[in-house]
Amino acid sequence: MKRPSLAVALALSCAVLSGGLVACGDDDDEGGSGGGGGGGGDAALDLVIGNSVPLTGDLADFGPPGDKAAQVAISEIEKAIMESGRDDTVELVTVDNETNPQAAVQAARSASADGATCLAGAWASADTIPTARSVSIRDEILQISPASTADEISTLEDDGFLNRTAPPDRFQGPTLANAIAEELGGAEGKTVSVGARNDAYGNGLAETFTAAWEELGGELTGEPVIYDPTQPSYDSEAQDIVAGNPDAIVIVDFPETFVKVGPALVRTGKFDGAKTYVTDGLVSADLTADPGPEVMSGIRGTAPGAPDDDQASKAFGTLYESSPPNDVERQVFDAQNFDAVVLCYLAAVSAGSTEGADMADVVRDISAPGGEQFTWEQLPEAIDALAAGDDIDYQGASGPIDMNEDGDATAGVYDIYEFKGASAELLPIDEIEVAAAE
Repeated sequence: MKRPSLAVALALSCAVLSGGLVACGDDDDEGGSGGGGGGGGDAALDLVIGNSVPLTGDLADFGPPGDKAAQVAISEIEKAIMESGRDDTVELVTVDNETNPQAAVQAARSASADGATCLAGAWASADTIPTARSVSIRDEILQISPASTADEISTLEDDGFLNRTAPPDRFQGPTLANAIAEELGGAEGKTVSVGARNDAYGNGLAETFTAAWEELGGELTGEPVIYDPTQPSYDSEAQDIVAGNPDAIVIVDFPETFVKVGPALVRTGKFDGAKTYVTDGLVSADLTADPGPEVMSGIRGTAPGAPDDDQASKAFGTLYESSPPNDVERQVFDAQNFDAVVLCYLAAVSAGSTEGADMADVVRDISAPGGEQFTWEQLPEAIDALAAGDDIDYQGASGPIDMNEDGDATAGVYDIYEFKGASAELLPIDEIEVAAAE
């Protein structure tokens, strides 16, 4: 059941969303290209899109659904090209980033060698940042991550090449803090213990959450317990996390590590899933099998989603379920990867070019307010508008994206999930909207 009070808990102002700067996307007469106002024309485009997904490693739960979403996006783009009467070709090159910084850089280089001038990925923030620094910025490749949420990305000197379709963690920290406060009847006098993996995602989100929790009047049992995601065991860290009998526990991690952290928490004899919360990296149905219901039952978590009442988002869900391979079920960030791939193509049309620098000049404008709105179901119309030089505001399968001047998505929703019952079935139980005021 939806809790109406949560649905408006984070109706944030434009200034807050952009860290003190008013930046809700360019208007027609401000910055960038004004939504591709020059017009891409009818010149044929031959675009290669790299698809850097975690088919193995810590985020392997999310890789196959993300890859499927990218393939579905290509299919929809090809249909739209045909309907528009264009001569464009679009090729997808899928590479496994292994949820590993070095592997992610090599995967991006491989995609670049195959001709990719736009890259959807990587997923882990710790993979996306070195990919941008070592490949995208240097080689002038437009990069759009569907899943990297670390706030550090917002301030990266990327010359416009790094963007994302999932909102940054400066949204998720307050979202989670408000959700916990709602469950506990307020934050005043309540304590939270935080455990997090030691990387850009874990450190950044732990900091963002704790700041938001303390701003609400809550307290911490101590400094966040930051642990190495490559450790063989976590018994000591688990004892530190449960120490002090906190009112709630927050874990920021990825599945491959949490299959060891979770059982270590249970072994303390002081762990209670019903008072434990996780972030988007652990909102995976596969965790009901490993580490299993004994660990997961009762745990709740937040993750970027798509608006329940949005027609385009619902249509994407139907399209995904009906598309092959039918044994690959939906996961968090699949819609965001669909949007990343679509934006690669729309940026090329707007720029009239498949050069990464040209696409980077326009991508933030065509995904921000100021132009006529087109959903992914209206791709032929969006293509025609961009080719004619019109400004558009792409509405994604994940909902409004509204990129700001940092390439950050500033609109969307967070779903609240719970691993429910004896079987720890992962179910959505609430939705919180985040949106930049225009």
